[in-house]
Amino acid sequence: MIRTVDLTRRFGERLAVDRLSIEIGEGQVVGLLGPNGAGKTTTLRMIAGIIAPSSGRAEVGGLDPASEPARVHESIGLLTESPGLYDRLSAERNLAYFARFYAAVDVRRAVDRALDAVGLADRRRDRVATFSKGMKQRLALARALVHEPRILLLDEPTAGLDPEAAKGLRTMIGGFRREGRSVLLSTHNLAEAEELSDRIGILRTRLLAIDAPRALRAAQETHVVRVRAVAWDRETLDRLEGEGQVLEASGEEENVVRFRLEDPTRDRPRLVARLVELGIEILDVGEETRSLEDVYLALVREEEE
Repeated sequence: MIRTVDLTRRFGERLAVDRLSIEIGEGQVVGLLGPNGAGKTTTLRMIAGIIAPSSGRAEVGGLDPASEPARVHESIGLLTESPGLYDRLSAERNLAYFARFYAAVDVRRAVDRALDAVGLADRRRDRVATFSKGMKQRLALARALVHEPRILLLDEPTAGLDPEAAKGLRTMIGGFRREGRSVLLSTHNLAEAEELSDRIGILRTRLLAIDAPRALRAAQETHVVRVRAVAWDRETLDRLEGEGQVLEASGEEENVVRFRLEDPTRDRPRLVARLVELGIEILDVGEETRSLEDVYLALVREEEE
């Protein structure tokens, strides 16, 4: 339902998005992760037809947002980081105003349905100025849903929300997948992206990687063994590194040392045997797996370097 091919955007001499190619099918949630200035919001704006690409193209439901933005807006729901609601109007009047932009929408029914969906039906007549940040975010999501789009573009949907409000919004996003909607989600929240996304794209101007969270971790996997001992000494660690027993030994922390192994099946028994031979009193040995955060930071740092 969403497809980009070499999508690129420059602002003067600055390259904001570099040849981005992604596809999002029906009922899929794809998360975009990246630091500030990585091009996430610019990508959503190009897909939404708000700004045109410098080169490359996007397709949204078979439409080109650069040449047919009005038709694209009929088929997408866009949640921006700054909702831009009318504080002096009630919740229902805000939604009714935006619903009237869609010719085929029964405004009253659409407003009722959207308010019910986000749990604000009982506050429908209250002015938005009286709403909390979480309630405003839910109302902004209702605005994105008012015309029942099959495609949703969500820019930092839980930014600044308290844990309860953020959890409620994540539950709603999870429901969109079950309804068969396609969702492109921009976020800084790694746990949120991992919970919600079928695939995660790591963006830093260009797409560094895109895959299912588990596959991303596997592709960047390193084998780390965590050894806790009664005591360590620097001379022993230096000797182990010098003998090539390990690729790297990261420093001592409460008598715990982490060793990065080339082949855990082969090297872990050798490491333990060598530690015993050197007089290290081992208390326990365990393996560590990489988190999505580890993968993200490694990819971003590698790109910076």
